[in-house]
Amino acid sequence: MKTEFSLAQLADPDIAEADKILRACVHCGFCTATCPTYVLLGDELDSPRGRIYLIKEMLEKDQAPTADVVKHIDRCLSCLACMTTCPSGVNYMHLVDQARVQIEQRYRRPLTERLLRQVLAFVLPDPQRFRVSMWLARLVRPLGVLLPTPRPAATPGLIQRIKAMLALAPDRLPPAGPAAGSVFAALGKKRGRVALLQGCAQQVLAPRINQAAISLLTRHGIEVVLVRDEQCCGALTHHLGNDQDALARARANVAAWRKEMVGEGLDAILVTTSGCGTVIKDYGYLLREDTAFAADAARVSALAKDITEYVAGLELATAARADDIVVAYHSACSLQHGQKITGLPKELLSKNGFVVKDVPESHLCCGSAGTYNILQPELAGRLRDRKVANIASVKPDMIAAGNIGCMVQIASGTSVPVVHTIELLDWATGGARPALNAQV
Repeated sequence: MKTEFSLAQLADPDIAEADKILRACVHCGFCTATCPTYVLLGDELDSPRGRIYLIKEMLEKDQAPTADVVKHIDRCLSCLACMTTCPSGVNYMHLVDQARVQIEQRYRRPLTERLLRQVLAFVLPDPQRFRVSMWLARLVRPLGVLLPTPRPAATPGLIQRIKAMLALAPDRLPPAGPAAGSVFAALGKKRGRVALLQGCAQQVLAPRINQAAISLLTRHGIEVVLVRDEQCCGALTHHLGNDQDALARARANVAAWRKEMVGEGLDAILVTTSGCGTVIKDYGYLLREDTAFAADAARVSALAKDITEYVAGLELATAARADDIVVAYHSACSLQHGQKITGLPKELLSKNGFVVKDVPESHLCCGSAGTYNILQPELAGRLRDRKVANIASVKPDMIAAGNIGCMVQIASGTSVPVVHTIELLDWATGGARPALNAQV
């Protein structure tokens, strides 16, 4: 793709990167076939190729985003299926992230939308605030039926988004998991030492996921530390276009992990929420211009691993079991497209006694995508229903996924138990059986 940035514009490292990305695009349109919003809406501007044209024009002309540009960028899930499909290696992730920052900085949204986004950015990354918000949502949810049914609109209104938030709130919350700073000793001979990301929403909604990871790791000789002063990875605010907040969180995490690395050392930084893992693996890029953090951020990105990547090297001690449990494996977009981890989780489940079924249209997003199922509830609901129908077609006993957002989204549309991959692997190697009524 030909670009027309001025030399002055190209002096900006972000614009120079955008220019490189845009020039890689050859307009082939392969991306449209795997883009969820294009599949649903059939609008070229709701495809990666269409959005690339919109972003190109906005950046080249140094224009404030128009309402139409914002509408189409907001509809993007950042599922990154287009990057898996693209034969030219276009880094759409970094390009659309730039567009979101431009929108956040230069476009004035309606007041109610600004307030909602500020509330999400304030509440979701903080486990204590998020826990309180979930209790409040549970109390208020019965009143949701009194809210009027909004008329269909190109951009969802506040009432529709509030209803979506209330619908996603769980009926009850589990007790909090172990505190930051906790260290779990290896059982038997120590084979390694890892940090386990505590997460923000996950530690409130499903602390059992990390507890299963700790159980499996320590049983296989790995010491696990929950690093003190760790924060939200920054993914939530990053995808809201709040770059300043996201980068501040990235720096805080790099500093916390650096202290641990130079102390007792770390073999890896493990992540059980693939949405977080994709962003942490990108810290090296995000902080590339920060001389104080660039080197350490690159080191953190190199150490970051999805839990299945690390577990695959442990030679798991599988307990004999002959119950032939059929597991539908949902491949989270952030795992299969963002981190290019596709077959490994399924191989681990199969090797450890489960009958693993591929889900039709596995490349398509479930509609969770961070805050997408709140900000774009109509599209998210359609994607969820399509995903659930595809899962039902393989008649599973359980559904496994590697991302808490996907788990919550899918569970809201099915009665089939939804569990994390690591919970099944822990159970298969001597840990506790996952609660089969677990819906997140």
